[in-house]
Amino acid sequence: MNKEKIRSLIEEIGIIPAIRLSSTHDALFAAEAVSSSGIPIVEVTMTVPGAIEVISDLARNNPELVVGAGTVLDLQNARRCLDAGAKFLTSPGLDLEIVDFAVKRNTVVFPGALTPTDVIAAWKAGSDFVKIFPCAPLGGPNYIKALKSPFPDVPLIATGGVNQHNATEFILAGAVAIGVGKDLIQPDAIERRERDWIRELSHRFLHIVKEARSRRRVG
Repeated sequence: MNKEKIRSLIEEIGIIPAIRLSSTHDALFAAEAVSSSGIPIVEVTMTVPGAIEVISDLARNNPELVVGAGTVLDLQNARRCLDAGAKFLTSPGLDLEIVDFAVKRNTVVFPGALTPTDVIAAWKAGSDFVKIFPCAPLGGPNYIKALKSPFPDVPLIATGGVNQHNATEFILAGAVAIGVGKDLIQPDAIERRERDWIRELSHRFLHIVKEARSRRRVG
């Protein structure tokens, strides 16, 4: 799957499940549970023990799954992630070296940003999306709406504190997608290996995004 198709898939699905768990086995279970629920995208954060191995395993054994690397903080890990099979790179903040590296490798990248200055720098550097993080604690949907006014053509991903209660508002405010962590990948569900629990949450978020987009088009 090339860069354009991956970018289109992220826009189409509108949900990026972030896996931030404490073991390799938990991360693999979470990714497989999510991908079997209609969300063919997962972000494996570098905080997961053995994250590179998890990315490699998923990329090798689940070719239909778009596996990305999250919390990528330096070029060394960015290279290791792509070599392992990661299809996109994302980070909590703006590192222009990582953006430039991804652009040169023809890889989807969406760095974290918060201020308008960050958004401008990320977009000018060639980012495919700009991830507003942490979004919910610092303005929430109203902040996304405020940013979309001067940046109508910049595709923003809302991340940080997104849950079932506010996801609709983030989409209505103009977010092209939402990044969701523990509110989708519930730690208790992972610990108990309750795949159906993860599937139910996945279906809920897919429905929320679909309905919110319908409302936005009508509005």
